Formats: sequence, C-alpha cells, structure tokens
Amino acid sequence: MAAAAAANSSAQVSQDQFLQLMVAQLKSQDPLSPTDNGQFLAQLAQFSQLSGIEKLNTSFGDLLSLQEITQGSNLIGKTVSYKNSSGTANGVVLGSALDGSGKLSLQINKDLVPLNQVIGVT
Repeated sequence: MAAAAAANSSAQVSQDQFLQLMVAQLKSQDPLSPTDNGQFLAQLAQFSQLSGIEKLNTSFGDLLSLQEITQGSNLIGKTVSYKNSSGTANGVVLGSALDGSGKLSLQINKDLVPLNQVIGVT
C-alpha cells in the first residue's frame, strides 16, 4: 500500500509540473504566431499515457505482493530448505509475516527467513 501511495504522489507531482509548464508555455507564446493546438493535444495524450503506465506499474506491484503472500501461506506446515549464514538449513514453516518494507518472511524454527532465501520444499 505504501508503494501505491508513493507512486500516486509521484504521478501527482508530475501532473502539477506538466500543467505549470503548459501554462508557462501558453503565457510566453507569440500572439502573432500561436502554438499549434495539435502539439498541445499530442502532449496531453503522451502525459495521459505516462500516467496510465504508472498506475499499471503500481497495480502489478500490488499483484506481486499478493502472490508472494499466497506463496508464503501455502508453505506453512511444510519442510523447507533455506540459505542462512552457515550455509543451508532445513525446518518446518510455522508462519509468515510481512516486514516493514512489505517483503514476506517465513517463521522457520526460531529463524525469520525471507521468502527469497528458500531453496527447496519437501
């Protein structure tokens, strides 16, 4: 959710900046030779497309987070192999939780193991 808010804030800043540039361009144009309306429409269309892509990226990020949570919950009760500071270890997944950055970690024995450290399931 925090990623979505940050992306939305970033998109809002970009929209504000774009509108400020457009108003400045309109104010400073030569009244005897105004800018073509087609150019403005093209700029608006490009900006709209960029805004849509940013929203799509946010949605994909949310979808990936949901998929990670689902994968972690499917591992509860299973024995997994995982990388740790001394090489590899095995243990039963007791639970899962999101850390402060939104990444999933698994409770294995007494260790909290990031999902990307799991190397096998038995």
